Amino acid sequence: MTAPITRIAPDFALLKKTGFDSIIDVRSPSEFLDDHMPGAINLPVLNDAQRSEIGTIYKQINPFEAKRSGAALVAQNIAGHLQTDLAKKDRDWRPLIYCWRGGQRSGAMAKIFSDIGWHSAVIEGGYKSYRKAVLDDLDHLPAKFRLIVLSGPTGTAKTHILRAAAENGLQVLDLEGLANHRGSLLGSEPGSPQPAQRLFESRLCAALQNFSPDRPVFIEAESNKIGQIHVPSALWASMRQASRVRLTAPIDARIAFLQRDYRYIIEQPDHLIALLAGLRQRYSAATFDHWESAIKAADWHGFVSNLLETHYDPSYARSAASRPLTEIQTLRATTLDDDDIGRLAKALGTLDR
Repeated sequence: MTAPITRIAPDFALLKKTGFDSIIDVRSPSEFLDDHMPGAINLPVLNDAQRSEIGTIYKQINPFEAKRSGAALVAQNIAGHLQTDLAKKDRDWRPLIYCWRGGQRSGAMAKIFSDIGWHSAVIEGGYKSYRKAVLDDLDHLPAKFRLIVLSGPTGTAKTHILRAAAENGLQVLDLEGLANHRGSLLGSEPGSPQPAQRLFESRLCAALQNFSPDRPVFIEAESNKIGQIHVPSALWASMRQASRVRLTAPIDARIAFLQRDYRYIIEQPDHLIALLAGLRQRYSAATFDHWESAIKAADWHGFVSNLLETHYDPSYARSAASRPLTEIQTLRATTLDDDDIGRLAKALGTLDR
């Protein structure tokens, strides 16, 4: 006896309440890489090369041949998944499946699952309807929350303080974590590229869905672009109207913290010099000669100090002046070591009411 196949709207609250055991994206790997539902696994019924091949047959020969060839490949690929990734799923496993439009690719897998006896669901309208739901939510969700922006010059450990606050139970929207970038010229994460814009927006939407509007949401002061990722306009508007907690720290503590936090860049001086080339249009040749000499001499205290004084601190001052937010608290760091970061995170907790 076959198991039922249900069709479900891409409603985040409903999806969370339903609690599927697995979310399966049956699109090609390149489609999955561009964007997918948070927590989804990619079990493609056609890989990229196969999808291109079937498309060519459809256009150059005829739709019938394309469908026959495609069906054979889909059957082979689903059989492969059943023998590998799904081999140990028991009879009570409940998957949610989606493809591009909720049609043939997801339907083919759901039909085989039904014949096996697995109760599965297919997203109505597939990824396209899910994407529309994400965009709709990003348009209206940010206005539901009371945002508190943690603002401070470069090297005041804002990201670390917020992540410690999250570990203490505060609602923290970690934009840099979602974008996989530290939000500055030197902010790319080594060996780990940024997600596509759409995937970032999916992750952002999922994070917002998990927050309660009854409590504040803490967020780091950012520009509207984090590396190559753009902050959606509704969230950016809410950030520009948020309350602000200002963070200060002694310059020596900031320099020491940056040397620890960017150790991987210090260990690649040639790469660092190449990254700084992005500032050549803004500063004189003498400034660059000074930076390069300090780097080659491993004078990291002098280099970081001058980079803060010349570039980062003036940039922060201009940015802060352009965003006249209501300041509700000032936090004063001392050493920016782990204990100090923990203390500052707890201080943020006094605003969680």
